[in-house]
Amino acid sequence: MVVNWLRENKVAAGILTVLRLYIGYSWITAGFGKLTGGFDASGFLKGVIANPVKGPDGSVVYGWYVDFLQHFALPNVDIFNTIVPLGEFLVGLGLILGCLTTAAMFFGLVMNFSFFLAGTVSHIPTDLFIGAIILFSGYNAGRIGLDRWVIPFIRKTAFNGNKTVKQNG
Repeated sequence: MVVNWLRENKVAAGILTVLRLYIGYSWITAGFGKLTGGFDASGFLKGVIANPVKGPDGSVVYGWYVDFLQHFALPNVDIFNTIVPLGEFLVGLGLILGCLTTAAMFFGLVMNFSFFLAGTVSHIPTDLFIGAIILFSGYNAGRIGLDRWVIPFIRKTAFNGNKTVKQNG
């Protein structure tokens, strides 16, 4: 019932727009700051590897994630120094413009979960909650935005563009 309201109601579209702009601003400013101020993830990655999230018994909770950071992310830190700030900026831009909103929010949630697995808490639980609402809302989250035109265009192009019409005669 709530999901249907979020997906179909015009009042919900207005509320979702406010939430989308709020979280989009957070993403775009974080990404812009990293793009313009220089960004190096190596210190953060080394810190997470040295001090992973531990359970009450002292064991590492997300050992697989620490292994990923140690054996893939850190050796390829130059790639992460590019994709993290660019990703944050593009997620924010998509949310602010309401363009490909669901995709932008999906990738925003992936990044939020990545930061969360690394042990960063800050405002991430709030971002995850708002992000889930936006993601569950689908098209309605971007209805007051560019998705109003972009999504129908994509649907028309993707599903009708390659069909050939058979004529009887």
